[in-house]
Amino acid sequence: MEQQYTQHFLYPSTLFASREPYVVKTILGSCVAICLWDPVTKIGGINHYMLPTWNGNDLASPKYGNIAIDKLLERMIFLGAKRENLKAKIFGGAELLESGANGTLIGERNIRVARLILEEKKIPVVASSTGGRKGRKILFFTDTGEVRHKFLDKKEL
Repeated sequence: MEQQYTQHFLYPSTLFASREPYVVKTILGSCVAICLWDPVTKIGGINHYMLPTWNGNDLASPKYGNIAIDKLLERMIFLGAKRENLKAKIFGGAELLESGANGTLIGERNIRVARLILEEKKIPVVASSTGGRKGRKILFFTDTGEVRHKFLDKKEL
């Protein structure tokens, strides 16, 4: 029998982490979500960021990948996860618009930031579904690390 999960919808520029079993849903276009999971403590967390890096001007919020990843990692460790146990999964970064500033695509830059920071923090990426021209709906199970996702057409976002 499948366990009943408490559900949480994750909005852009936010993050969520829990010791309790949750299923977290979010919708991604060019945004990226990183799911972190500690298989030993069963603590899971996810962020949803819109832009790759904070430029130092406005508020340092989880709207930016570099901030969102650090904040999620801090929250996971605060809840009892061990950095050396963490596994990561990356989703999103689709190119739904023709191109961003100076021809660099936002989705591509969001994916690059995720991979660089996770590598720098020595957190292995065990799965990913990134890029392309379709958005994604994902369901993240915080206690098992399982992620279910489906592709969405532009009109479904």
